[in-house]
Amino acid sequence: MQKEINLEKIKHVHFIGVGGIGVSALARMMLAQGKSVSGSDILESRITKELAEIGAHISIGHKAENIPDGADLMIYTIAVSPNNPEFEEITRRNIPAVSYPEFLGLISENMFTIAVSGTHGKTTTTAMVADVLWNEGINPTVIVGSLLKNGGSNFIAGEMPAHILGEEYDKGVLVVEACEYRRSFVNLNPHILIITNIDNDHLDYYKDMEDIISAFNEVALKVPENGFVIADNKNSYIKRALRGVKAQIVDYPTYDVSRLNLRIPGAHNRENAKTVLALVSVLRSDPAKAEEALENFSGTWRRFEHKGKTKAGADVYDDYAHHPTEVKATLAGAREKFPNSKITIVFQPHLYSRTKLLLDDFAHSFGCADNVVLAPIYAAREEFDPSINSEMLAEKIRVLNKSVNSFAAFGNIVEHLKHKLKEGDILITMGAGDIYKVGEALVLVL
Repeated sequence: MQKEINLEKIKHVHFIGVGGIGVSALARMMLAQGKSVSGSDILESRITKELAEIGAHISIGHKAENIPDGADLMIYTIAVSPNNPEFEEITRRNIPAVSYPEFLGLISENMFTIAVSGTHGKTTTTAMVADVLWNEGINPTVIVGSLLKNGGSNFIAGEMPAHILGEEYDKGVLVVEACEYRRSFVNLNPHILIITNIDNDHLDYYKDMEDIISAFNEVALKVPENGFVIADNKNSYIKRALRGVKAQIVDYPTYDVSRLNLRIPGAHNRENAKTVLALVSVLRSDPAKAEEALENFSGTWRRFEHKGKTKAGADVYDDYAHHPTEVKATLAGAREKFPNSKITIVFQPHLYSRTKLLLDDFAHSFGCADNVVLAPIYAAREEFDPSINSEMLAEKIRVLNKSVNSFAAFGNIVEHLKHKLKEGDILITMGAGDIYKVGEALVLVL
């Protein structure tokens, strides 16, 4: 971090990108600590509305005048442009500014930190860890990339101090989702690091798999010698990511979850549960209490979340899956849960770059679906790229699955599905953008 930040003296924090799932968690944290909070984002959302309701001053649109006179720290999303008018104004006023991952690192310096990393599964695993610790009587501070069903928030304030592994930590225990995008997680200072898996994602930033592995290696090397890395030590990517690590490595696939009756389906969620049982052994916690918490765990917002039923009686689910591996895993879990139902997927590709780079992988991801419906690509942080679109993906899928449709607008998708969905069918809206709106439009309001 370029500037020394004394959190005790900070009175007003301004956030750029305050509606983001990560940044908004820090805004909640600052409000919980009694600090004044302001922030801006491009669009109003459920998250910005909730922040306003609990005391934050929220502006829609980025303007220099959004920053109040009393602001003495700015926290910004790493997606922010250097020529953002608020960023320029903060620079002009010489107010300290730190990125979201840098601030997470600052918080983790003074807490016993359990960081949950991995290309897939880290949100669900972070939430599982939180539930298990709560059931054990440990009340951690939790920062997660979704909304927890326990509290309905992406931030939970924990107890301070906390006694864990024979030591007292004045600032308590932090359970944090550790994102690999742009090497964000290397800012953290974990005592325990979970690596769920490593896969080829964020190739708009990383050069190749070796570059991704090097990032995981960088954060794993930060775990102290008396700490723990929980990972699949037989996975070739992870083995390379663990080179030089001094911490004790705990091989999570050796843990057995076959006797557990998990409420969330799929082999990927059973793997997530194994990492949590490995953590329980490290913390020397009660395995029976952990298993109870895992069996009661019902997921998080946008992770195979049941939204309701359509007028015809089809069940609607929503899932955040946006990488081919995640799509396959979610579909396999849905087929496991509903072996005899007709499953329709409404998929919204996320990012032009990801769709283009992984086009063939995406085409092979929908094998468990009876019908596939594609929405336009969600651009997010990227400029329009005319060389890739959803119809190109549809053509690739049709080679393997003839029942594919591509539509130019959500309204067209809703009209199409109104006539196709029948009682007993399963509809899953899928993607990291705003595709959940399609499902919400189809759900019967009682």
